[in-house]
Amino acid sequence: MSLFCTFTVDRFFFGVAVGQVQEVIRHQAMTRVPLARPEVRGLINLRGQIITAIDLRRRLGLPAGPEGARNMNVLIKTPDGAISLLVDQIEDVLEVSAESIELPPETLQGDVRELITGACKLKDRLLLLLDTGKTIELPA
Repeated sequence: MSLFCTFTVDRFFFGVAVGQVQEVIRHQAMTRVPLARPEVRGLINLRGQIITAIDLRRRLGLPAGPEGARNMNVLIKTPDGAISLLVDQIEDVLEVSAESIELPPETLQGDVRELITGACKLKDRLLLLLDTGKTIELPA
């Protein structure tokens, strides 16, 4: 069994292995980074630690969220420090058996498909397992 921190972005329900998550925090004030890639929304100062915030909607090639929406932050551990993934809504921690994880569905297209390692059918929706390594590696 594996534990996943789950969240939504647009119409998708994603999960990230709990061991990769440093913490989950509410919306934070951000400082824009001039000339940064569009996926980089800005920098967050979290208790003195400067963290890059990646807009997961932009990274996945999805439409912008509603005007005035306040993103949540899923802080992912990396060898170079934490990176924040901006998501629409934080959900629960789910326990998923390895046997229930399947290949990503053929119906997923574009950037979403490229960043998914697997999928798990739940009784009311599909959990997509996000590859955090690929997600934080922004294309040149």
